[in-house]
Amino acid sequence: MRRGLALPVLFQVSLVHLASHVHFMTVPALLPLLPNMLGVGFVELGIGVSLFNVVSALVQIPLGFATDRFGARRMLCAGLGVGSFGLLLFALFPAYPTLILACALGGAANGVYHPGDYSILSRAIRPRNMGRAFSRHTFAGYLGTAITPGMAMAFALYINIQSAFAAFALLGFAVLVLFCVSRPSSREKRPASKEQAAGTKPTRRLVSMSVIMLVAVFALIALSNGGLEKFSVSAFVMGYGIDLKLANTALTGFLFCSAFGVLCGGFLADKTKRHGFVASAAFAVAAILTCVVGLASLPGLLLILALSAIGFLMGIIAPSRDMLVRAAAPKGSEGKVFGIVFTGFNIGNMIGPILFGYLLDNRMPGFIFAAAVVFMSLTVAATWVQEVRLRRKEA
Repeated sequence: MRRGLALPVLFQVSLVHLASHVHFMTVPALLPLLPNMLGVGFVELGIGVSLFNVVSALVQIPLGFATDRFGARRMLCAGLGVGSFGLLLFALFPAYPTLILACALGGAANGVYHPGDYSILSRAIRPRNMGRAFSRHTFAGYLGTAITPGMAMAFALYINIQSAFAAFALLGFAVLVLFCVSRPSSREKRPASKEQAAGTKPTRRLVSMSVIMLVAVFALIALSNGGLEKFSVSAFVMGYGIDLKLANTALTGFLFCSAFGVLCGGFLADKTKRHGFVASAAFAVAAILTCVVGLASLPGLLLILALSAIGFLMGIIAPSRDMLVRAAAPKGSEGKVFGIVFTGFNIGNMIGPILFGYLLDNRMPGFIFAAAVVFMSLTVAATWVQEVRLRRKEA
């Protein structure tokens, strides 16, 4: 008799993904309140946010190998535990050094989520449903990103800042318990090949030109998405005469439409094998709309609609993006390859804040959108080339 709580494996992994996004958004969501609490400036807080991405980038590839070696479930449980412990530590001992430690622990935990999640999904989900499974998993993460700022501010303003950290730590521990007592699927538990079990699969097969190209694609996506997600509000207020409330409303539309775009992208990903062309087409239209937003002084409703449409299009590409990674991964090594490729996100998230912060400090808010358009255009070219390479390989 099989033991454990009978929950769909997609639900289990998506819940872990939601918790991970809540965790990594906790500090950025509370940035306006933390300087007064801790007696430090935004530069010091920015060091903590950067440290999160640096640690995540350093550990993600080794953790991808560990995921395939020791099992995705064990590694995900460890990640949830470490990330939740970091937040709880700051809730109990609120000080700047503790925040830095919490960011480092959060970065280490973040490094395991993508290799672990995608390793389980690649084994447990049938190929014909893979695009929709990836989209629902990604939707859960996007949803976690979208709901965290409001929840964090509510805890901070109605109770205190520590309560927000404590609440999100308890969320992580609750998901950890649920995940540990849930039953793996029979397909997830399929035995690995002899090469994989022995750990002898050649590393050079993992670091192919396709994988290197995908690392670059993920870095470009992080740069364009990060510019709009984290700096568009400041750019609107500083350079376009748009009030803070309208700018935040437009950003909220961007975030939520990104999440729902992911769901639609899952159906597209299952209906076609040309995932690179889907991604490049969606990004091309998003680049055009971003150019319009940057050049034209759009009235309130049009601005909200334009940014929401951009978010929707950037969400659509997520499942196709993940299918491109799966196609580039040798069978049985999905954890390693997803770990390598998602390092591109960390690279983009390390470079982006410095670049966009420099543009704002030098009173060039319009260049936020110009830079996003450049990164989107490069993504269009890179995903197109990746699709052409895959088609030639199959021919």
